[in-house]
Amino acid sequence: MNGKFITFEGIDGSGKSTQLEMLGDSLRGRGIDPVITCEPGGTALGRALRAAFLETKETVAPMAELLSFAADRAQHVEFLIKPSISAGRIVISDRYADATFAYQGAGRGFPEEKVLQVIGLATGGLKPDLTIFFDIDVAEAIRRMAARDEAKAKRNRMDEETAEFYTRVRNAYLGIAEREPERFKVIDASGSIEDIQVEVVKIVDGILR
Repeated sequence: MNGKFITFEGIDGSGKSTQLEMLGDSLRGRGIDPVITCEPGGTALGRALRAAFLETKETVAPMAELLSFAADRAQHVEFLIKPSISAGRIVISDRYADATFAYQGAGRGFPEEKVLQVIGLATGGLKPDLTIFFDIDVAEAIRRMAARDEAKAKRNRMDEETAEFYTRVRNAYLGIAEREPERFKVIDASGSIEDIQVEVVKIVDGILR
């Protein structure tokens, strides 16, 4: 099988990480051993950057945020994603460059040209074969995050953002979907976990064939 690169995107609380884990189990059950990874934190260096960035208590400058994610991605692409694709593996990443465009670009207000320049440097031009965006209403996403907090799930800096911030991020993702409909597929993430997984498997099977 030729190597493939698939990414999952969504605002916090969309359920994408759960769906990625389920997809991994589904593929392994069919004799396919995917590389499951994430950003930030897909490499040893990335995990150190993730801990430093997401768990710090100090104020983080927007430019420092942008460049921290870029450093994580450059390492991720060079030492995990590209070698795995070259080896014929299916790589599935929880977030990738679209997240930077949405979160640091639209969310933080960086000029689009500057964000795209940083993304280009970090990725070397590598784009996913398929991106699945788990779309959910911002109010519902915030409700889910609050429920997660009550369950004492570990919080990070991104959990403190406002509804206005997440609205900008969601709109940026939907804009990508309009511009790149062949790559960027949108799934309604408000349904049941099981129904969403059926749709995910159907979309992924389409590219694997």
